[in-house]
Formats: sequence, structure tokens, C-alpha cells
Amino acid sequence: MTGHHPRVEIFEEGMREGMQIESADIPVEAKIRLLDALSATGLRNIVVGSFVSPRWVPQMARVEEVIAGFTPVEGVSYSALALNAKGAERRAAHTPPLSPPPAVQRTTVHLCDVFVQRNTAKSQRDEIAALPGTIARAVERGTTDAVVAINAAWGSNWVGPFSLEQRLEVLDLQFAAWRAAGVEPRTIWIGDPMSWNTPRAVEETIRACVQRFPGVTTYHLHLHDGRGSALTSAYVALRALGAEHTLALDTSVGGMGGCPYCGNGRATKMIPTEDLVDLLHEEGVETGVDLGRLIEAAHVAEEVVGHELYGHVSKVGPRPRGDALYAMDMPFVETVDEAQHFRLGAATYAGCLSPWKQPITSPARDAAEGGRPVVLLRPEATETPSTTNTGGTP
Repeated sequence: MTGHHPRVEIFEEGMREGMQIESADIPVEAKIRLLDALSATGLRNIVVGSFVSPRWVPQMARVEEVIAGFTPVEGVSYSALALNAKGAERRAAHTPPLSPPPAVQRTTVHLCDVFVQRNTAKSQRDEIAALPGTIARAVERGTTDAVVAINAAWGSNWVGPFSLEQRLEVLDLQFAAWRAAGVEPRTIWIGDPMSWNTPRAVEETIRACVQRFPGVTTYHLHLHDGRGSALTSAYVALRALGAEHTLALDTSVGGMGGCPYCGNGRATKMIPTEDLVDLLHEEGVETGVDLGRLIEAAHVAEEVVGHELYGHVSKVGPRPRGDALYAMDMPFVETVDEAQHFRLGAATYAGCLSPWKQPITSPARDAAEGGRPVVLLRPEATETPSTTNTGGTP
């Protein structure tokens, strides 16, 4: 990728989006261990939980204890979700170590009137009716910027898909309300709780918004991965934006996440943070994240939740280069545990089947290690291939 890509901000949601769908019996100490592991990775934005009713989200009942017990790292922004005044009051009592909420005001309208009722006990009409009052109060406080948000943007498990025209209509409605108050929003937030995103639909939406709202500099995507397309959708958003933009992406260590109100439970998932970081690094996008530490945090997350999570890079490691290249005469590797040699060493595959009677060598590898250009041998110069079949695939 060229240097014309947007600046990327990653918001780690494992402690909120992930934990809210995992067992309520996970000990506070285990959650603190994971939060501390995430804090040591170089991630700059970590959502630590939510201040919501323990009756409806028992997984967050002890969020205050988690916040009291973790070790904040300088330079990391720690935030928490609050959906009402009581939640905001609880959050304020823990600021710091939580970072102060941004001064910018956000308005939100869901495209799915079923999901918003299930999720917040409000209707789409309620959200629209609340816009003038919310905006007026923000302007009275001196707000000069705003976030315009649409949720359930691409489709609903109850009412079906939404069109680009519907998305733009809901955005236009909010932009008009803010502009009438003399405020030009500079951020568009798009949520997809029910995993309806597709690369085509995301790219179409981003490109249309860039053309329609030229003053917007930040696009913030909250993509769920229940149907496996979220990472690809995030990538096309990266390609659709320019150097004048910021692309903010919500992700979760191990990909854990989900909403009990959307009908898919834990299967909703999110983009695994480690998979996104690996892809960005391969594309030449700097993140400031230590991928090795993030992979270790993903393994901590699996221990904390008690089951395998959904990331890929934590299972096979980054693409090996230099000293990290695999041993050429390593034995057969079949299980995920054995594949952990990239982080735990050769002991993971000790005793595995090894049919090689002679050392395996590679002129290309020798040349690369010696800093020489790799030259492929001419066909007539190659040795006659062995007819021995070890049972491998072609």
C-alpha cells in the first residue's frame, strides 16, 4: 500500500464487547490479568467495560473492581460505555484512571427499529425526536464538533437489508439538525451489530459519504464478524479513504464479542485485534502495537474465557522472516498446540513424526541468509526429483 492511506486508530473492545457475552462467573482477578496484558501491547485505546444494569448485563456487575485493580499505562486511553445518566455518574467516579470522555457530542439513529427497542428500550422515533434537545444542550455547553452515528447500518436480522439511500437519509437527517445549530460534524460512526457488512456495501457507503460530507475527517466502524467478512470490509474501508482521513476500527482480542439482543450471541464475534494488526503491518500501516505481545494477550484471553477464540494469527503466528523462519527439517506439525512453536519453541513438536532421512537444504534460503540475491536454478540444472512419496499433498 502507498503512503496515501488514512491514519488508523484501533479501539480494543475485548473487555467490554467480549466480556459482555462471556460467562458472568469469570473472576475479577482474571479480567484484570487480561486488561494488564492488553495494556502492555502498545494499544492506545482500550475499552475496559460498561456501566450498565447488572440485572441485564451481569457480566459487568463488578466493573468497578476491575477498574480499581488494573495497572494503567501512561499514554493509553481507557474508556467505558455508559448508556444513561446513572451510568455516566458511575463512570465519572472512576475518572481517573479512566480517561475523561471526549467533549464532542454524539447523536445516534438506528436503521433497525426492532434492534433499538431490544437493545435500549427506545424506538427509532424516540431517537429522532431526541435530536433537537440533545443538540441544543450540546451547543449550550459550547460544543463545536459532533459525531453522527448510524447503527444496524447494513441490515437487520428482523427486517432485512438496508439500502445506501436509507443510510444516507438517516445521516442527512442528523447532519441537517447539527447544521441548523451551527455545528458541522467531523466524524461519522457506523455500527453493524448483526454482521450484515459486506466489502461491497462498506466501500459503497464510505465512498458515498466522502463525496456527500467532505468536511468529515474521521470514519469510525464497529463491525461484527458473525458472517466472516468484517476484516475484509475494514480493509476496503482503508482503501477507500485518503491520507486526509482517520479510520477508527473497533476490534476485540481473539475476536470475542457479541450482543445478546441481536440473535447471534457469541457467534456475532468481532475482528480479532491481532489479525487486524498483522494485516496492517503487512500493508505498511504503522500501528505502534507489539504484535508478539498482542498474540500473548490473545492466549491469555483464551485462558480467561475458558475456550478457544476466533483469531488466526494467534494460532500460526506472523509471517516468519529472518531469524523467525522455520527449521527446514522440523517434523510433521498437525495440531494447533504443536503449531505454537513460533512462540514457544521446538519443544511443542518434540517427538512428532519426522520422515526426513537427509537434512533438508535450500539454496534460496542460504542466499537470503547470506544477503545475496536469490537466483532460481535453470530447469536443466536441477536434480531429478525423488520418486519417494511421503504421503504429502502436491
